[in-house]
Amino acid sequence: MIKIVLEHLKDSLATLNNHSVYAELKKVEDIKIFMESHVFAVWDFMSLLKALQCSSTCVSVPWIPVQQSKTARFVNEIVLEEETDVDVTGNPKSHFEMYLDAMQEVGGNTSRIKSFLKECPTDIDLMFSYIEGIPYLSGAEKSFLKFTFSIIQCNAPHKVAAAFTFGREDIIPEMFMNLLQQSSATEHFPKLTFYLKRHIELDGDEHGPLALEMINELCGSDEQKWDEVIAIGKEAIDQRILLWDGIHEKLRLHKCTQNQAVNV
Repeated sequence: MIKIVLEHLKDSLATLNNHSVYAELKKVEDIKIFMESHVFAVWDFMSLLKALQCSSTCVSVPWIPVQQSKTARFVNEIVLEEETDVDVTGNPKSHFEMYLDAMQEVGGNTSRIKSFLKECPTDIDLMFSYIEGIPYLSGAEKSFLKFTFSIIQCNAPHKVAAAFTFGREDIIPEMFMNLLQQSSATEHFPKLTFYLKRHIELDGDEHGPLALEMINELCGSDEQKWDEVIAIGKEAIDQRILLWDGIHEKLRLHKCTQNQAVNV
């Protein structure tokens, strides 16, 4: 069934992987602008992961054995690596915090995401009005975040797993690495380089294949669940494309402004 899902999603994935935003990422300045929006996707990925942990493992007392041990093991492994990995200096740190460190290293502005987290409600039912009311979020950023929390709110593990698995941006780490190497910038940005190499290692060799196995176990022989995985997977990719559209527009406007300043 996984092959059938991937066949249904191949056109959307091709659109995502060939998005015009990638051609705009030519300088470290472009990476900075990209990261300032992409950081919200890095953050809400952790909420998808935590939703999976709540549904697939026992996080309450008294402890009760789980029904799907393979999925529970995968989720626990990825929580360990995403929430408490070891950074470039050897200190335990979440990948989100490593991303913030990398943003600061390249000169990115972290004030928006920090302000967002400072006021972020702990009640998921309040997230939608909170997101909608934030003036410094773009329409694409709001749409992306609200989609994520709508999937979490439905409390269906296979749907959360679909958004988690197919809404990810597998192309980004290698793309960033190639750009840094071409610009001889890797030696100047060790935190960003470490973060990217770590994601290439984990996503390609471990997390990607295991995530597909997780979906297989969560859906089993339930055809309705498989249909929902396809639908949610496609919507997750479409939301990513919309986010990329928004970032592409920011990059284009920034470059136009720079060119106008040079020509004055």
